Amino acid sequence: MKRLIVIIILSGYVLLLSAEAAEYGVVLTSAPVLNTPDFKAVFGGASGQSLKTDSCGQVRELEYIALPGSVVTIVKKQRYGQADIYQIKTEEYVAPPNIRLYVDGRFIRLERTLPEPRRPLLPPREGIVSALRMSVGSSYVWGGNVQDGVPELAAWFYRNISEVEKKRLTLAGLDCSGLLYHATGGWTPRNTSQLITFGRGVPIAGKQSAEIAALLQPLDLIVWNGHVIIVLDRQTTIESHLECGRPGNGGVVMSPLSRRIADIMRTRHPVNAWPGGKKRQDIFVIRRWYGQ
Repeated sequence: MKRLIVIIILSGYVLLLSAEAAEYGVVLTSAPVLNTPDFKAVFGGASGQSLKTDSCGQVRELEYIALPGSVVTIVKKQRYGQADIYQIKTEEYVAPPNIRLYVDGRFIRLERTLPEPRRPLLPPREGIVSALRMSVGSSYVWGGNVQDGVPELAAWFYRNISEVEKKRLTLAGLDCSGLLYHATGGWTPRNTSQLITFGRGVPIAGKQSAEIAALLQPLDLIVWNGHVIIVLDRQTTIESHLECGRPGNGGVVMSPLSRRIADIMRTRHPVNAWPGGKKRQDIFVIRRWYGQ
């Protein structure tokens, strides 16, 4: 097999770019997938005690957390410091345009042939509802879909961190679509750009908030491109909401169903189906997926 190896020295790191035949990987344990190969700059930093975040305390480099058994295609191998970092592709996550995905090689097992894909089993409705309820109080974590976080990060990237800080530094928490992904064991799509067309639409165009609330069933999704709210039961919704500047910056909360829909309809109006290929700031849809 012929291989082309290119060595690049960049900011003190040695990158080995290998144009060899594609390999595959199987995720061994919950694995952060970033949109940058520089894991050390995100986790630990020079001090071994920092986490790279924005002004709202969110790691914008985090795309999602791949679950054990997930299969990835290796696009490129890069050496960053003492770690092998792999650029990957996966059918389990639809990346935004022009975004590349990276995983630390310690989280995966390499394979030369395509492994069997991860085949999650959809839990019963009661199990999903129970998992959602147990998530109340979890922190909001951009890209987060593992409630207890990734403990390997503490061992591999950090030095002398306190137990108080460990949850934050290891990404313990959930974002809005990550809450649903967590509760279904990774059975549902991972981002709202897919959830807006997931399952079937519930006709709500032209209806008032009380009429819409009367139509909803447990696990229906109130969704737009950027956020999803889950109907927990006929009186209650649940969601993970970012509240920048408040203690904890938000997290998983429950709200009365009728009030939550009325709040949404102050700035958005209901439509039966999302217009293809468009981002809109003034509409929402209801998607019914469980049992379909």
